[in-house]
Amino acid sequence: MSAPTPDYPLDEFDRITATVPMLSAFRVLWNWAEELLQDSHPEGFKPEEIGRTAFDCLPEAEREAAMDELFYAFWERTVEARERRAAQAGGER
Repeated sequence: MSAPTPDYPLDEFDRITATVPMLSAFRVLWNWAEELLQDSHPEGFKPEEIGRTAFDCLPEAEREAAMDELFYAFWERTVEARERRAAQAGGER
């Protein structure tokens, strides 16, 4: 699915940045939390620690969007796993 075309002409900045992925507040904090945990726990940590750290740092107003993002990511992985199993079973569901 492509992004909608704006109702105004694109300038050079728009053309350059059009392909740059937009990061959500949750993604930015996720990346930060991962780096923090890598630095503070070089022996290792669980992935859910990244998510909990990031989620706890989110402003309250951003938490619903973060949950939607998590649910969507979980759904994508669920569908991918179903499709992979179906392909391995010869296309049967």
